Amino acid sequence: MKKTKIILTIMMIILICVMSFLAFFVFQKYVLKKHFEDDILSFADKNQSTIFTVDSITLFSSADAGYKTNTANNFTIQNLYQYTDIALFIKNTSDEDTLENTLKKVRIENILFSNTPKLGNPSLYFKSLNDFAKSDITEENKITDSFEFTVSSSDEADLSTPTLYNNLANPLTFSYVNSNIKSDYTITDISSPITYDGSLLQKCNIHPEDICCTLSFDIYITNNLDEEFTTTISIDIPLSSENGSIFDGNLTVKQDTTYTFYRYH
Repeated sequence: MKKTKIILTIMMIILICVMSFLAFFVFQKYVLKKHFEDDILSFADKNQSTIFTVDSITLFSSADAGYKTNTANNFTIQNLYQYTDIALFIKNTSDEDTLENTLKKVRIENILFSNTPKLGNPSLYFKSLNDFAKSDITEENKITDSFEFTVSSSDEADLSTPTLYNNLANPLTFSYVNSNIKSDYTITDISSPITYDGSLLQKCNIHPEDICCTLSFDIYITNNLDEEFTTTISIDIPLSSENGSIFDGNLTVKQDTTYTFYRYH
């Protein structure tokens, strides 16, 4: 009889533990579901209307190299690099400037190179609008992690520096650079003139599949109400289009895009 009571007591304790665990599990599931629903509702509430978009990207692709030696029979270059200059045009959805749709802060983060090129070393640089579509690369403008623009309302803002007008009057400008595709490379076919542009790639026996790459990064905006927005940009580095190829010299592509900034704070 005593043994039976002990067994019943143990079974009751086990049953209580199991019920407690199940109750805790159900409660945790409810809490997580509630938090998820609250997050979704909060996100939806913050994004009832669109404030900022990127609706246009202009891309200019070409190549260049450093000169090393030149003889009657061959031509040697160093650091053959392919570059694509990028201009992103951020727009607001109103014709009138307000605290909500003007800029206070802008930065980029989370720079990634996917489909990494087989040849070369890809990097991202700030590029002055004044130098757009030029092969000049300033090493101090290399972006290694995050990068913040200066926001200005002055008509005399220095656009050779990373400066944006707070009313979105000028684009964000960068340069994707794939450096050291070939170095100390001797071109033996000098029957035609050497031109420092994308045609160098062909003369150095570079194929599109050797240098194709996809670049992505996040843009963060703070407006003058201290609301914060973000979107992720993804760009397939253009090497050809229906209008031509980088191997012809250079390539300009204008893309109509539909990137929307989502408010998260």
